[in-house]
Amino acid sequence: MSAPLTLAQRAEEVLRTADGREKTALSRAHAAAWFASRAEGATPMAVGTATPPLHPARPNAPELLSPRDVPKRKPGSPAGRIALLHAVAHIELNAVDLHWDIIARFGHVPMPPGFYDDWVKSADEESKHFNLVCDCLESLGSHYGALPAHAGMWRAAEDTAEDLMGRLAVVPMVLEARGLDVTPGMIGIFRKAQNDQAVKALETIYAEEVGHVAYGSKWFHFLCGRENADPKEVFHALVRKYFHGALKPPFNEEKRAEAGLPPDFYWPLADQIPPKASPAG
Repeated sequence: MSAPLTLAQRAEEVLRTADGREKTALSRAHAAAWFASRAEGATPMAVGTATPPLHPARPNAPELLSPRDVPKRKPGSPAGRIALLHAVAHIELNAVDLHWDIIARFGHVPMPPGFYDDWVKSADEESKHFNLVCDCLESLGSHYGALPAHAGMWRAAEDTAEDLMGRLAVVPMVLEARGLDVTPGMIGIFRKAQNDQAVKALETIYAEEVGHVAYGSKWFHFLCGRENADPKEVFHALVRKYFHGALKPPFNEEKRAEAGLPPDFYWPLADQIPPKASPAG
């Protein structure tokens, strides 16, 4: 009888599954199995280690283009709104892989069980998000893969493949934090278009992404504490090392603070000077 799969092996299995709906179904099944194993009286699942691919398996479509070659569409038009949802679906599918990859790639780093709880939960939620957005696309007569997509989404994972602190700094604390900045505007676009299904999907994503950024901040601070390092200084050094370009305001300072990201973490990395507080008077 073969040994049960470890969490890291399950993570690798998700990474090696190409079809988006199949990948997310497997992701959700493995997440359920992990949390079942964490219940009182259950047989614990070993974390283990794995040999994840450098790039996750992907379906034949969408065609992946350089960011500069992805067609620009105005979100005020029906075609533009479909393109926006397609871009969100692509981001969510990459996020599923990013959260499983942190488990598969860094299983050799000793971490508390809560670390795995957080990233399995995040992967499960990103799987739900992908399917919600795909449902929106299909309700509009389109589907994921119908349009070209951004080829650069996995670059942060490649750059930080051997650096757990770098991965936490760049993926949840920069890329996912950016989602907190831009999602309210997207919700407004679909509210104006009276697309309640898309509004609900994006509101779910917005609420749950705060938690993903918070997990990144929590475990980044945990690792800094383990090394007796200043989190802000380490964050600035790692983002400058691994993130290509400056951070772009405006920032959703309220939601970033809720996720454990104070302004002095990200404003020094911005491409413009922060606004000065108005004098009291």
